[in-house]
Parts: sequence; structure tokens; C-alpha cells
Amino acid sequence: MKEYQGLKIIGIDNGYGNIKTANCCFPAGLTSYDTEPVFKDDLLVYGGRYHLIGTGHKEFAADKTGDDDYYLLTLAAVARELNVYGLTSAKVRLAVGLPLTWVSQQREDFKAYLLRDRDVDFTFRGKEYRMEIAGADVFPQGFAAVASQIRDFQGVNMLCDIGNGTMNIMFINDRKPAADRMFTEKYGTHQCMLSVRENVMRTHHATVDDSIINRVLRFGTADIQEDYLTTIRETAAEYVREIFRILREREYNPALMRLYVLGGGSCLIRNFGEYNADRVTINEDICATAKGYEYLCEMALRKGGAVRAD
Repeated sequence: MKEYQGLKIIGIDNGYGNIKTANCCFPAGLTSYDTEPVFKDDLLVYGGRYHLIGTGHKEFAADKTGDDDYYLLTLAAVARELNVYGLTSAKVRLAVGLPLTWVSQQREDFKAYLLRDRDVDFTFRGKEYRMEIAGADVFPQGFAAVASQIRDFQGVNMLCDIGNGTMNIMFINDRKPAADRMFTEKYGTHQCMLSVRENVMRTHHATVDDSIINRVLRFGTADIQEDYLTTIRETAAEYVREIFRILREREYNPALMRLYVLGGGSCLIRNFGEYNADRVTINEDICATAKGYEYLCEMALRKGGAVRAD
């Protein structure tokens, strides 16, 4: 969270797998109830209903305004971030993002979706929160994570942001984003998860828990039988090879440019990829994009202009 003239600027990376703020990360899922549920550690109470945050799985949807889920997840993200600083009320400016090639078309709808109520009261984890939403600004995913270090991007650079639902690719040439070389691929880490489940079932006739798959993808290993581990590793390696194939289709040439990888899928590149470490940078800070949204929002406010990024 950043502060500017009484505003609390809160960056929120509304991913398909996880919701991230500058200081927090939690699964992008929720289950709603008409009556109070038995388990309520992450319970959000809003609009007369009860919402367990972090449960279930949010399916990929190109339009995040199709239901109330991302609005409710945003409220939970704000509460988590305010709680880090011991706050329960604030005047908030939301700094959020959308995939690179979707920003221009979806920005206004997403802003209106988040600004439906300017004064919001809700309860989260047993605490009452009151916030005034003073504005919302929508930035491009991926680029936001490196915006504060843009001066370091000399020469030709390819940026690859691997999320749960999408993979965003863009070029940054001599410290300037190439607006005509930005791409969004529906090839996030969820595709790898699906392939792992399928291959484990086909090879071992067994169902593997997602927590095991996630552990292998993040750390390269898990406390499971070796043949199962081999299947998961081989599937992950194939997924990473496909990522590099897609990058080559988008004109990635390691001899002529540097590659900068970020997002939740960056650990797969580190654990299962074959690459020249001298020419590939892996940023594994899962909160980097949310921090970048805050940076872009604050810089625009300080310049006194409209907060906008195309």
C-alpha cells in the first residue's frame, strides 16, 4: 500500500489462480451462502450474504465483470492489505490490471464494475471495514511489474508474464514498451495442472491432489513415490518447452534479446526449463505486479495528470 494526499493506494492483481496485493496472496476462489457457514476463518459478510474467500476454484473467464466474484475478492484483498497496517477504514484508490491486449477494450467496464459503490461497509475475518473508494485505475499486466526498473531495459527485451489463466508477452526496446508487439495467450499454469492430472491418471490410474502438483511445480519435488514424481516432472518440462515454442513464434531469439520472466509460472521456468541463465531473468516475487500497479498509480497522481496506461 502507498499513500498520497490522504489516499491509500492499494494495488490488486486479480489473477485467475490467486489474488495478490503488495503484501498478501490468497486463492482466487469463493463460495457464497445465505446463512453463516460453520467454518469462517476467511469469511466476508457483504450485501446480506456470507462468502468464504479462498475456497473453490475460479474458472477462467475473459470478462471479469461477468459475476460478482472479483468484486467480492477485491473487497477481501483491500481488507487484507489494510489489516497489515492496522486499519479498518480508509479512503482508497484501487490500482488494478488486465491482460496486455485486453486493457484498452475492457478498462472502462472493469472500472465501472469496481466503482459500483463508492462507500462500502463489510465484515472480513470478524472485523468491520468501512472504505470510501475514491477511484480505480486499470493498468497492463506484466509491464506494471517492471515499470519502476524500466531504465534497466536497454537493447531488445522480451517480457513474459505467466499467470494461472493467461501468459502475457511484450517487447521492451531501449526502455520503451513496443505497443505493436504485445500478445496474450491462453496458456497459463492451469493448463499445466490439467496436463499433469491427465498424465497421472493415464500412467498410474490415480488422482493426484492439487496441493501435491503445486508443490512439485513450485519446488521441483514432493514427498511422493518416485514414479509419480517423474510423471509430474516430465509433464511440467513439456509444458515449459511449449512456452518456449510460443515465445519463438513471437520472435524470441536468445542470441539477440534478453528474456524477463515473472508471474506465478516463473518457478516452472526455473525448475524445468532449459535456458541460458546469463540472458534470462526470473522474478519470482508473486506480488510484483500488484506493487507495480501502486507505483504507476502514484507516479501518475504525482504528475497531476489523468491516471491512465494503454
